[in-house]
Amino acid sequence: MKNKNKSRLSIKSLISNVAVNPLLQVAIIAIAAIIILAGLYWLNKDNSISIEENKKIDITPTMIKSIENIGEWEFLQVNDEELTDTTRHSFFGDDKLVRIYYGTLRLGINLHETNKDWIKVDHDTIKAILPPIKLLDNEFIDEARTKPFSETGTWTDKDRKALYNKAYNAMKARCMAADNITKAKNNATIQFNNILHSMGFEYVKIRFDK
Repeated sequence: MKNKNKSRLSIKSLISNVAVNPLLQVAIIAIAAIIILAGLYWLNKDNSISIEENKKIDITPTMIKSIENIGEWEFLQVNDEELTDTTRHSFFGDDKLVRIYYGTLRLGINLHETNKDWIKVDHDTIKAILPPIKLLDNEFIDEARTKPFSETGTWTDKDRKALYNKAYNAMKARCMAADNITKAKNNATIQFNNILHSMGFEYVKIRFDK
């Protein structure tokens, strides 16, 4: 019984000392803090936090659709004129029909003609396969500007249509030459690089479908 009373007196005495001794209060608080921190360290010693930069890039279906909606995109315009003639021989002499034709040929691509997966991500690079360069408008001769240069004898509408076709084919062959195709491709590559860079993609590779 005496031991219990002594124990109670000791606890009361300790509490009284803590209550009146600020240094003892600070020591107890410090010891408690150390115990709590040690416990937290033990519980979380196998956990770690790391921050990594996410360099993965992606292009969304909405972005792709917005590009495809451009449709026809002109990259080179060629203004041309063609002096075309035809001669008809007869017993009484030669008849000649000569005309000057003017045309504006537009070279570019149609983004509605892209293949499936024409644009995709490869690591940190956007790769795009564009449709081949083509003539965007087949009606490129301005008939209102066509001028008769020389006409002798009698000619039918069929004769004039044949002369038109001759001028048409000559213009198309000349303006769709390899040099002009290359110029159009170069312009297309620059424009596509610009549009994809503006969407936030740093590395871009462009090539053309055959």
